[in-house]
Amino acid sequence: MKPFTYNALPARVVFGWGTSAQVKDELQRLGCSRALVLTTPQQSEAGEKIKAILGDLAVGIYSNATMHTPINVTQEALARAKELNVDCCVSVGGGSTIGLGKALALHSADGDAKIKNIVIPTTYAGSEATPIIGQTENDKDGKPLKTTQKTLKVLPEVILYDIDLTLSLPPKMTVTSGLNAIAHAVEALWAVEANPITSSLAVQGIEAIGRSIPLISKDPSSRDGRSDALFGAWACGTCLGAVGMALHHKLCHTLGGSFGMPHAETHTVILPHAVAYNAPFAEVAVATVARALGVDNAAQGLFDLAKDNGAPYSLKELGFKEEDLERAADIAAKAPYPNPAPLEKAKILQLLTNAFHGTRPE
Repeated sequence: MKPFTYNALPARVVFGWGTSAQVKDELQRLGCSRALVLTTPQQSEAGEKIKAILGDLAVGIYSNATMHTPINVTQEALARAKELNVDCCVSVGGGSTIGLGKALALHSADGDAKIKNIVIPTTYAGSEATPIIGQTENDKDGKPLKTTQKTLKVLPEVILYDIDLTLSLPPKMTVTSGLNAIAHAVEALWAVEANPITSSLAVQGIEAIGRSIPLISKDPSSRDGRSDALFGAWACGTCLGAVGMALHHKLCHTLGGSFGMPHAETHTVILPHAVAYNAPFAEVAVATVARALGVDNAAQGLFDLAKDNGAPYSLKELGFKEEDLERAADIAAKAPYPNPAPLEKAKILQLLTNAFHGTRPE
């Protein structure tokens, strides 16, 4: 066994069917009494249900969580939280809502009292299990730029995984959300900080989501499929929180923050090509991914998992402009970061070009 370092993350996880009904007990367990429920506009109804469960412990609902966590939205929500004297937020939804809850925790930590965070995920993004936050604001030229940071300040105190709340997630969104989660585990396997604990979780996460996607595509109400997918989301998200990420996540943050591309769909499209890019320099990790998926070629297996289950597999179909490929490659190649394969702009541009056209990796 090689030497390794592993930092366990302090978070309480409650997993099962109908667990969102326990939100009031969890809030009181934290010693909180003034909760602000967070959602996107599309999930305000789900937020109202949680607000009803909380009863007089809920002081309001903010339903403007936005993809890529724009700073202006955070500032608006933070002002609302201060106005209501909030001591805890309950984030109900996917990555956009969870990101907003993390942002409130981060920015309130610089003030009088940190706003605690209970998260009730309704997708498989896995962000709830990480101490990582991505935020978007305009750069000096007025163009949107997404930056990330890692701090325990944003790690939720409690995660309530309620499988019932994922049953309504459409199959297509299930696939993209699931592959987004798998991306965390894949990069954890070749991370500089890789260790036996996160690698074991990574394999479990890839296996669980890999077998769940076809089940859910065939039957969206599949109990086995939904429970496996949500467990896989936690496992993969925990990997993301414990180790550093590489080229795949850098590209997705570039495409999302600077070009407004949808988060999960972009991860779905880029992942097979990022795996192919790194394969010659991360043979053991890539072979592990292939075994977990039950395929011979990891990059092709990930591509087929998306395409065969109705998910997007090209940047072109997501609305990305071909003339922006050069600038995206330039941004991704600028700042140095750990990655198994050398970071070369020409090769990154070829990766993005293949992803743009939806070319199956070789």
